[in-house]
Amino acid sequence: MSVSPADFAAALRHHPAGVALMTVRDDTDDVGTTVTSVMSVSADPPLVAVGLAADGYPAEVLEAVGSCALTVLAAGQAILASRFSSAGRPGARHLLESVPWSRAPGSDAIVLDGGVVGLDCRLDRLVPAGDHVLALLAVVGVPVLREDAAPLLRLRGRYVDAT
Repeated sequence: MSVSPADFAAALRHHPAGVALMTVRDDTDDVGTTVTSVMSVSADPPLVAVGLAADGYPAEVLEAVGSCALTVLAAGQAILASRFSSAGRPGARHLLESVPWSRAPGSDAIVLDGGVVGLDCRLDRLVPAGDHVLALLAVVGVPVLREDAAPLLRLRGRYVDAT
């Protein structure tokens, strides 16, 4: 018996997932995308995995550049998650016009000052996984850490505060 992609997606809508913004700085612009498939892989060495559409521009530019930043979004940042999940979006700096941010020292990618956690990452490798790729990222720094901030979650197709 096999599960259809629609049934699979419907089932996983009931699994709450943290919401993060992945940014990559390339030669001409900053690229950003909302991701809800981030997981801790290893503490030694520090590795996280991010699921990205295999045929998407974020995976392509990450592979070309070799580094990125992840910002775990805080409760109240749902509008940013929505901005970066829509198709045909402009560059990241344009979408963050009134949002405080800085650059991660290793990747030079954008991290949001108001996020829960910012991770500065180097691409370890891309692993094919069906219609996605898993980007295994070596964490080289933690430029933002707000232990008192509540995270933003995605549940049943909506962004919800984890409070």
